[in-house]
Amino acid sequence: MKELTTIVVALCTIVSSTLMTYHPAVAGDYVGVREIAVPSRERGRDLAVTVWYPANAEGDPVTLGESIFFVGTPAWLDGPISDGRFPLILLSHGAGLAGNAQALSWIAVPLAQQGFIVAAPTHPGNSGASRSAAETMKLWLRPADITETLNAMEDAPLFKEHLEFDKTGILGLSMGGGTALAIAGARIDPERLASYCDTDALNPSLCDWVRQSGVDLHAMDLRSAGRDNHDARIGFAMAIDPAPADVFEIDSLSRISIPVALVNLGQPGKIPPTLRADEIANVIPNAKYSTIEDASHYSMFAECRPGAAEIAESEKIGDPICSDGGGRSRREIHVQLIDMVVAAFSRALK
Repeated sequence: MKELTTIVVALCTIVSSTLMTYHPAVAGDYVGVREIAVPSRERGRDLAVTVWYPANAEGDPVTLGESIFFVGTPAWLDGPISDGRFPLILLSHGAGLAGNAQALSWIAVPLAQQGFIVAAPTHPGNSGASRSAAETMKLWLRPADITETLNAMEDAPLFKEHLEFDKTGILGLSMGGGTALAIAGARIDPERLASYCDTDALNPSLCDWVRQSGVDLHAMDLRSAGRDNHDARIGFAMAIDPAPADVFEIDSLSRISIPVALVNLGQPGKIPPTLRADEIANVIPNAKYSTIEDASHYSMFAECRPGAAEIAESEKIGDPICSDGGGRSRREIHVQLIDMVVAAFSRALK
């Protein structure tokens, strides 16, 4: 686990102390973390899956998700797992600067502190040196990554004795939110996906990158795009700013049978159309919709380091990665988001 072992720092305070009212019998200060390799037939390679879990003692201190832009989150590498069985939350990240599993440690660690095991694959090609517009737009492969991760967790010697197999949910942020909906039963409409970047009306930042990369979505092999990726083992789904929210078949949304929680970050009327989840919530039979109006889509990123906004501007990142909705700090918004997520999964899986 090279990335984890090379970054060793002292622990700092996790901003989730306000959440300790949930299930204190299983909540703890120690969160262990491991990375496991999960074979993927479709990807033709192993998936790097990060697993956070309740630990009963410390391991080696590590910081996850740290970069020149973002503050990292501490955990204990290879800490011994706590006794007992725990619900499993499968976690799906977005694309771009936060396009890897460990970038979501800011929310995964508090979930593990509250008695959940959290497992997140890094979806290949979505970020880093191997970032690929073509791979990123193969949205139908993302839920397959989640299913392979679940298969591996149910068989992993370290974890299978600690899982409550009938209590599994999925949490997705941004493009990961779309993945969560697909796992719940939503199907991509191949024609909508093919025309997604015909203009900049839906997602100018993503589509500009797609075009600059020479990717023509109409020319992609989309024969598998509309397949059914539903995994019946997953009993609850939560999607925060699901993207792209406008490529799904409406009829498939109406057939989703599990409870779904949908959250948008921003004020109604100002949320980009490709992220809007209110219309989806109206179609899914058992869906709840909520907003955090003083947040923005970038509030799902980790806290920015001092000077990160200026670095992003100098490197022509293009997106205001350090901007929230105004009024509250990202840390305060994170506390609310974590509170919402812990409460939702506690109701659904505990």
